[in-house]
Amino acid sequence: MSILRIAVPTPLARTFDYLPTDNLDIASVQAGMRVEVPFQRRILIGVVLEIVEQSDVPKNKLRKISRILDDAPLLSLSLLSLAKWASEYYHHPIGEVIATMLPTLLRKGSAAQPQLTTFYRLTGKGATLDLQNLSRAPKQQECITMLQQAQQGLEKHQFLQVNISPSVLRTLLEKGLIESYQAPAPQQASDANITPGVKLNEEQQIAVTTIKQNLREYQTFLLEGVTGSGKTEVYLQLIAHILKQGRQALVLIPEIGLTPQTVARFQRRFNLPIALFHSRLNERERLEAWLQAKNGGARIIIGTRSAVFMPLQAPGIIIIDEEHDLSFKQQEGFRYSARDLALVRAQHDNIPVVLGSATPSLESLCNVQRGRFRSLTLSQRAGQALQPEYRIIDVRGQRLEEGVSTKLLHLIKKHLHDGNQVLLFLNRRGYAPVLICHSCGWVAECWHCDARMTLHQQPQRLHCHHCGATRPRDVQCPACKGRQLLPLGLGTERLETAIQRHFSLYPVYRIDSDTTRRKGAMQGFVERIHDGKACILLGTQMLAKGHHFPKVTLVAILDVDGSLYSADFRAAERLAQLFIQVAGRSGRADLQGEVAIQTHHPRHPLLHTLIYDGYHEYALQALEERKQIGLPPYGYMALLRARARQRDNAFAFLHDVKYLVEKIANQQAQALGPIPAVMERRAGYFRAQLLIQSQRRSSLHRVLNALTLEISELKSASRVKWSLDVDPLDMY
Repeated sequence: MSILRIAVPTPLARTFDYLPTDNLDIASVQAGMRVEVPFQRRILIGVVLEIVEQSDVPKNKLRKISRILDDAPLLSLSLLSLAKWASEYYHHPIGEVIATMLPTLLRKGSAAQPQLTTFYRLTGKGATLDLQNLSRAPKQQECITMLQQAQQGLEKHQFLQVNISPSVLRTLLEKGLIESYQAPAPQQASDANITPGVKLNEEQQIAVTTIKQNLREYQTFLLEGVTGSGKTEVYLQLIAHILKQGRQALVLIPEIGLTPQTVARFQRRFNLPIALFHSRLNERERLEAWLQAKNGGARIIIGTRSAVFMPLQAPGIIIIDEEHDLSFKQQEGFRYSARDLALVRAQHDNIPVVLGSATPSLESLCNVQRGRFRSLTLSQRAGQALQPEYRIIDVRGQRLEEGVSTKLLHLIKKHLHDGNQVLLFLNRRGYAPVLICHSCGWVAECWHCDARMTLHQQPQRLHCHHCGATRPRDVQCPACKGRQLLPLGLGTERLETAIQRHFSLYPVYRIDSDTTRRKGAMQGFVERIHDGKACILLGTQMLAKGHHFPKVTLVAILDVDGSLYSADFRAAERLAQLFIQVAGRSGRADLQGEVAIQTHHPRHPLLHTLIYDGYHEYALQALEERKQIGLPPYGYMALLRARARQRDNAFAFLHDVKYLVEKIANQQAQALGPIPAVMERRAGYFRAQLLIQSQRRSSLHRVLNALTLEISELKSASRVKWSLDVDPLDMY
């Protein structure tokens, strides 16, 4: 008896056994295929994991599948193995893990077929046409000439590139000189499509040579290079070598905003199909990219976090740029780390991984110390670029205009007068974070969260940045009916207004998630900045990551103080990384750069360590502190979160879980809490959390394995929504 073991996308942490249909040839079924199955009263789409001969469920209670959706596996055995590993490590249902690996259209049952492309070719009549007959229609004549040199036909965009309009094609179709047909887009790639790279400096050459020697085996390389040191050029030359071997490269980047400039640089070097995969694509575009990667048509795949699951026909290398970035960790649902899964995937495929960063995570540096990762260093900026000079601006007792000191205004004026560009960093969007009544002290708060509403001016509204709720700006105080409602604090919109008032002769580009929401907006900003004209850029951390702006000579960090003190033990690490990344946007060409830091704490030891000793020295100190107190990466954690409409329900559940941990752990792990989340109420739910930690990873997972089985039996579990976050990066 053949039984199909299937992963079904449900919250239940198990697989489900089904019988094949009566007319199904079981030999045609393989692991990795999608199937439609009856599940309770619904029809769901699952993925076959294996074919077995026995089941724990009696045969007469097994249901039959509805139908097989695929002729061949969509997920390779390697990806299925990765899914099983991720399900076990993150203690997440295998069905939901595998669903995460598939584009939305495939989860809905769409055919795994690429969209057909329309081509144009000559008819018999057109092939024998005397071109002189079209002497009065030069565009038609040019179109026929192009098709005479392309026997397989050409796509519409190839005509548009030479200014042959669709109306010309319609005319030739009506004359019967050309015909259209549909076929999959050709995916051609050859060594001739690769432009040679620039000459590498000594450190870059050592990095490329070292990694090239290990391209046929698993090895993790930490490429630690100061900002502007040419890490991307190292990536490009490694990828060129991979492509010549007929293999594919997967490149993970942290932000969608980096996609346009990353793709542009790759396209200049490689005239090859490049697949993009990120959340701003529509469902069809994501499926097309997924299929291109699976079929081998796309030789280079560039994407954000979820691209780690992209199927590869011939995997050759995985590159993770800005490996330290928090965005590589999924914070909702299936809480995986794309960086960590990339390492496991590379082990399964026996290929190398390159982790690149100017500010590596403490976990990666610890793995270098333990001999698990191999370190490669780029200590000098590429070309003639010099490290920027730092200037601390003590704003204690100084007059600030919309958060900007007089000294900083003079600096901005000087750099603009020299024809250069200025970048102002403020990691807070909106106009003002607080709207307060001057008469009675009332503050505009979110009705669903323990948070204040942020005032936005364009359009004018109050916006909660935690749950997304919006409402019109109050025109009078709800408490005292007064009309003196004042905005307090500084956001990017307010800063933009102040800067435009002082520097009206220069363009000001505000770059945050509000101004880049529209498709193509970020690319438009980048193109205007690269024109090289003197201008002012201001924005949030979107500006801090990976951008290359050669004419930026002044970077100013306006509000560093808010991050110097925090209850989160990772806060200092994140501040240090962001500080160095932002500062690294300055002086990246042959112009001397300058970094100005406004602060009320000019003698803070973290600032002095970063400025005078550098990030690496800070990281060594932080690692030693973590080691002494047993925090990650020297200890291991899981965070159990619970939320409920009633506060007591969340705490009752976590107290029950804590009792289970104490019973199971046998002193190999401990549970701390429960405590309220820092923002206890969010989107109408009360939130609490329980921290489970151990000095051994194996002990932690042994406890979690037993715990997840018993949690479902708790009566209190039915009154809450809970989630488990293994290796949490966001503790609050």
